Amino acid sequence: MNWWSRILDFISPRLCVVCERRLAPSERSLCTVCLLQLPRTCYQFSPNDNPMAQLFWHLAPIERAAALIYYEPHSEMAQMVYDLKYHDHPDIGEDLGRLMANEMMVAGFFEGIDVLLPVPLSRKRLRQRGYNQSEQLARGISDITQLPVVSNALLRKHFKQSQTRLTRHERQENVADMFELRDDTDLRGKHVLLVDDICTTGATLLACANAIKNISGIRLSAITLGFAKK
Repeated sequence: MNWWSRILDFISPRLCVVCERRLAPSERSLCTVCLLQLPRTCYQFSPNDNPMAQLFWHLAPIERAAALIYYEPHSEMAQMVYDLKYHDHPDIGEDLGRLMANEMMVAGFFEGIDVLLPVPLSRKRLRQRGYNQSEQLARGISDITQLPVVSNALLRKHFKQSQTRLTRHERQENVADMFELRDDTDLRGKHVLLVDDICTTGATLLACANAIKNISGIRLSAITLGFAKK
């Protein structure tokens, strides 16, 4: 942190997005205590066979899949996701993306990956929010891995309805054909890592994979910040 950032931090202290304690100059979004208490999945150590990867078996050619943490709605840890999505804090996404990259690189999760493809928002939602939280995560991952972020290949149409209270089958129907391939130039012959914030039933990632799986020479994997335990 440079001297100007230190002055700003003194005037307007940065707070942990989970416990709201004041952050130390070296801390980013999360304090050390909350960082250590994150409910990590460790799925990156078995990326081909874990509860998240199993969601796509026989449904999509996703080679590896992992999430950093278990996600439980209304928990303290869920607050950082809520702040990222609804409280105009795109910086949280980049910080958490860097965390995801640093922890998953240890397991070799990014080996062979060529590009990062964040799951797009609809144009209406993007205008409302001002940024795509999945793209912010991807940018944080890119900072550490130096992998390029491709954000113009897919277009997302409007949801028929909210995903929140739907069953797995209903979620799949709700997002089926909701993604349209616009430009495959940067995806041909590449191992593409889909990036999203939360994986619940895998329906959104499955719809993305189905929209691009026929691109020549493409390979697919997926990463999310959180995985919702059943």
